[in-house]
Amino acid sequence: MSETATADLPRDFDGLRALILGQRESLPKRIAQIAAYALDNPDEIAFGTAASIAISAGVQPSTLIRFAQHLGFDGFTSLQVVFRERLRERNSSYEERLNTLRADEGAAGGNHRILDGFLTASRKSLDVMSRSLDEGTLDRAIEMLAGAETLYILARRRSYPVASYLAYALGKLGVRYQLVESAAGLDPEMIAFATPKDAVLVVSFSPYAPATVEDARGLAERGVPLVAITDSAFSPLANVAKLWFEVAEADFGGFRTLSSTMALAMALAVGIGEARRAGRGRGKRRGRG
Repeated sequence: MSETATADLPRDFDGLRALILGQRESLPKRIAQIAAYALDNPDEIAFGTAASIAISAGVQPSTLIRFAQHLGFDGFTSLQVVFRERLRERNSSYEERLNTLRADEGAAGGNHRILDGFLTASRKSLDVMSRSLDEGTLDRAIEMLAGAETLYILARRRSYPVASYLAYALGKLGVRYQLVESAAGLDPEMIAFATPKDAVLVVSFSPYAPATVEDARGLAERGVPLVAITDSAFSPLANVAKLWFEVAEADFGGFRTLSSTMALAMALAVGIGEARRAGRGRGKRRGRG
């Protein structure tokens, strides 16, 4: 491999992810399979052996080498370095992130400079969504969710604030919903009541909450329609959802905002409320006729 080609290789996980997503439409079937597995299970790629990863991904070990070489790496071991670096970055404590922010910003600007950083990241996220969101998908998602007898809301960890807002907004709009959360661990019992007449709005971003993915798959297998908000065509939620939105949130100093996700959640909630009100209005007019 030439020095120029080596210099062009992504050196962090975000760059690698962007490279994979940029090629996803042209990847051969088996390479696309391991690419999806790699983005869904980055920890396994970081520290697994070629044999163990191949078994888990359902491919031959030689496919891992072809995958790495397809991306420009000289071998699978070189590719693993990027995944291991991701773990080192992810495992940095919040204290370390704050120290990094302060070191980068220096004495000038202080807290106002940090605020500007997050505002800039939020504007970038919102601008990307404004350009990329498909209006047809938005309309179909609102129609599907508005027609549900009960709307189940499924999100955990970093995505949970979105679920909490949706529950608040839908309640105010008179939409029957079930927020899947329980301090007593009764989530399975909650979602057991869902039927194909209901719908699920699920939110999760990489690294995807395992419980969210498991619940979403179980609901889809039972025929309950899902609308997902996630961050990749390779997301495990994209595979099980009838409709899904790809949301890429910008970050500042390693902290990602939820600005675009919350804006989309607000649009969905209000759209659902409006659609249900319009439906009730048509029903009343037919009754008078």
